[in-house]
Amino acid sequence: MGAQWKARHKEVAANARGKIFGKLAKEIMVAAKGGADIGSNSRLRLVVEQAKKASMPKDTLDRAIKKGAGLLDGPLHMEHLVYEGFAPHRVPVIVECLSDNINRTKSSMNVLFRKGQLGAPGSVSWDFNHVGMIEATPNTKDVDAEIAAIEAGAQDFEPADDGATLFITQFTDLDAVCKALPAQGFTVTSAMVGYRPKNPVTISNDAEREEVEAFLEAIDADDDVQNVYVGLAG
Repeated sequence: MGAQWKARHKEVAANARGKIFGKLAKEIMVAAKGGADIGSNSRLRLVVEQAKKASMPKDTLDRAIKKGAGLLDGPLHMEHLVYEGFAPHRVPVIVECLSDNINRTKSSMNVLFRKGQLGAPGSVSWDFNHVGMIEATPNTKDVDAEIAAIEAGAQDFEPADDGATLFITQFTDLDAVCKALPAQGFTVTSAMVGYRPKNPVTISNDAEREEVEAFLEAIDADDDVQNVYVGLAG
């Protein structure tokens, strides 16, 4: 299922697109705390590129940048929160949130995890690798992802959506690999630090898998949730 779980077909639904814009706006606001100039703020530049790829309206994008940089409504107060636990059938899950109200987010997670099990910090993260994940598209058909990974200093690579490649790095090497990939014929479209499962759980029973999917979709639908990482194979 990959390191970062994504709701099936959510990119085609109008209401889901609004949620995508909301999540991207939060990422932009947090990144813009380091400065509103995308020329000198590499983290902001990458998120802005993702927002443009998702067709975020320019007014929404510009407002998020200004709000994050403190140019609107004063300083930004946004907390990064991480929750760990299990989906049904003991599937390990890590949930990253960005929230302006910790009590609200905590309450939501307590409710959402009732069909699974909310754990203490460290309860499942030991079974994940904390890594850098870079999605990049080849500029020509004759570039070799394996050679690019080696030359750029990535640890591994795998196919991603729409012909792109996902390069896996040490989280400390994320920026260096991002800068090295263009010379290898790739354009970086997104980059983030996240979690990849070491021992994904295999579920072959369709009903059980649907139960896990429903749990994950409910988690992902929460407005405070940014990323969901799940140890599920396939």
